[in-house]
Amino acid sequence: MAIQIAGIAFPNPLGMAAGFDKDGEVPDALLRLGFGFAEVGSITPLAQAGNPRPRLFRLEEDRAVINRMGFNNEGHDAALRRLAGRQGRGGIVGVNVGANKESDDRIGDYVKGIAAFSGAASYFTVNISSPNTPGLRALQSRAELEQLLARLNEARTKQAKRPPMLLKIAPDLRDDELEDIAATCAGGAVDGIIVSNTTLSREGLRSARAQEQGGLSGLPLLELSTRKLARMHVLTGGRIPLVGVGGVHDGPSALLKIRAGASLVQLYSALVYQGPALVGTILSFLAAEVARSGQSLAQIRGRDAAALAHQGSSGT
Repeated sequence: MAIQIAGIAFPNPLGMAAGFDKDGEVPDALLRLGFGFAEVGSITPLAQAGNPRPRLFRLEEDRAVINRMGFNNEGHDAALRRLAGRQGRGGIVGVNVGANKESDDRIGDYVKGIAAFSGAASYFTVNISSPNTPGLRALQSRAELEQLLARLNEARTKQAKRPPMLLKIAPDLRDDELEDIAATCAGGAVDGIIVSNTTLSREGLRSARAQEQGGLSGLPLLELSTRKLARMHVLTGGRIPLVGVGGVHDGPSALLKIRAGASLVQLYSALVYQGPALVGTILSFLAAEVARSGQSLAQIRGRDAAALAHQGSSGT
């Protein structure tokens, strides 16, 4: 099930999403679980403690998680030392870069991330969609996103190594906002788009903790994030590689992301409830689907995108 995306040969399409290994401490352990790639971060230039505790909540009735961590991490220097120390081990390790909460130049923080990790990252993820840093999602607006990507691509030209750069967006965007992002990302401005981060929606939840502030992940995000993924595939004409995230919890849900337009799939919250054996379960299911259908995952990609893009509400 190897797949080539943005010049990288992924051994399989299933990856660990950012948020688990915030400081690049255990990427090799994640790869040994069977993940085709691991994404560390979000990492900000300066260390920051994140939001006050409690800031992480299990919604067991909903098979979901709410977090308002706030980019808690040890900063660039600590993560870079760890990632530099693993050079030569192989494996695909992406670096998810963010901006400090109190930064006077948030775009400048992302530029610093590109400069710091270009020699150590297999790819970059530019995280402008966390709901837990006030004002961060404003960078998804067309004018700010154009400025952000222009500065990042300028910074990339100055690096000896130029890893692919992906943009991570929110699932709460309106269709017109998705259209602006698709247009802004066209023409090589990014090498891929990750759809999506956590949601602010609380629709249909049963847990008493459902009204805690923060981003919701897990099973309830599957339908919304997959619809936005499919919409982005349609808007980009399948020309920009997409990574499907949100609600992946078994083989069929991973396959759903691929049929919606994803070349790669990530998960995190499902591991809270199902444990690390889930990785092998999903990969076995996808391998069986490839054998059954006689088609590669690349051939299956996007097959249901047009239908899925218009399921449910077309707004947020």
